[in-house]
Amino acid sequence: MHNTKKLPGILVVDDEPAVLETFKTILDGRFKVLTAGDGKEALEKIAAESIDLVFLDIKMPDMDGMQVLRRIKEYDENLCVVMATATDSARTAVEAMQSGACNYITKPFGPDKVIALAEEALERKKGREEIRFDNIVGKNKEMMGIYKIVGKVVKNNATILISGESGTGKELIARAIHFNNPRRHKPFIAINCASIPENLLESELFGHEKGAFTDATNQKLGMFELADEGTLFLDEISGLRLDMQGKLLRVLEEKEIRRVGGTTTIKVDVRIISATNIDLKEAVRQGKFREDLYYRLNVVPIHLPPLRERKEDIPLLAEHFLEVYNRAFGKRIEGLSKEALEYLTDYGWPGNIRELKNTIEHLVALKDNGVIRPEELPFDIFIKGSLTKRFRAEGALKDACKDFERQYIEAVLERVGGNQIKAAKALGIHRNALFNKMKSLGLKE
Repeated sequence: MHNTKKLPGILVVDDEPAVLETFKTILDGRFKVLTAGDGKEALEKIAAESIDLVFLDIKMPDMDGMQVLRRIKEYDENLCVVMATATDSARTAVEAMQSGACNYITKPFGPDKVIALAEEALERKKGREEIRFDNIVGKNKEMMGIYKIVGKVVKNNATILISGESGTGKELIARAIHFNNPRRHKPFIAINCASIPENLLESELFGHEKGAFTDATNQKLGMFELADEGTLFLDEISGLRLDMQGKLLRVLEEKEIRRVGGTTTIKVDVRIISATNIDLKEAVRQGKFREDLYYRLNVVPIHLPPLRERKEDIPLLAEHFLEVYNRAFGKRIEGLSKEALEYLTDYGWPGNIRELKNTIEHLVALKDNGVIRPEELPFDIFIKGSLTKRFRAEGALKDACKDFERQYIEAVLERVGGNQIKAAKALGIHRNALFNKMKSLGLKE
């Protein structure tokens, strides 16, 4: 029997059996769902079971949700807790967040909202487990300089702008800064500025009052309020409209926000870490990004190099992710062969660390034991590595093209174990065309 990935454990705590049943119906299958009818039972299950996330009702008899939350945080400060309440009280939500809750949900709720909150909270927990400095892997000279900068900024609250291509680990660095800073016991909230529709972004950042617009049926807290005394990570900051850039600049300078539809200002104490995968200086020159906001965000710049420029780190990262997924899948894969590591190092990694991480997860998921060999690597990595090893830039162009074609077909055939039908499919040609090519190139069947 093959090992399967363990389902995350979710504990739902509520004194109403109908609510517990609703949560089970929504979450079962995606997660391992446990339930508790009161605070005492909840604490007992947290001590006895493997729990990754708690949905906790605020209003319960004997021990209310806030008391249970504080007891949970005393037991395990890293356990994610989402508070559930029947009243959309801003004061209660802020108190819950300041006491260590990851987020809150208002009854009644829809299935999509519950699932989205669960996945977001578990992603945040995963991020917190990865933020120790010994998990930021690499010995590249440029990365060593970045570690020194990070070591300094964790001691203060300077505003930071992290730049780099997608997948280089910008949020990982932001989390490392937050969770090694005195603010680590307060919320870390991440928002992707480019993924939220423009008409909703202001409400997401600053919140809104009931009746502020057509769908504003309840008061909503924005990210700035929820991150008060903590850190707000603004990913893809270049996605902000110019008018929103002006509003953000005002918040950074005045340290106060106003909810959409509100008339009063609210003081906030939030550390801002921003990230971008484009050149913001060029965006300023093109008039797409405010110069004054750029300088306000760029107090401490950190630029993460793409993985192709830190090739010496690829074997280290590959072995690190192998250990991570060995634990996650309950496997004991011994490692990657020397040749497989060479193939990984030669590859260009357009998706950077994220692509490498996903590749290792894929390999571990499909392999039972032993050492990972080159032919087990994803097709494009294997082909690129095979051709790098075989190709030599010499001779006439016509001969070079013929040599390349021969080597490419050889590599594909090697990949599919000599099966010509599979090879023809991979090459995008008919089997007869492959047979004729092999014959003309002197390749044996």
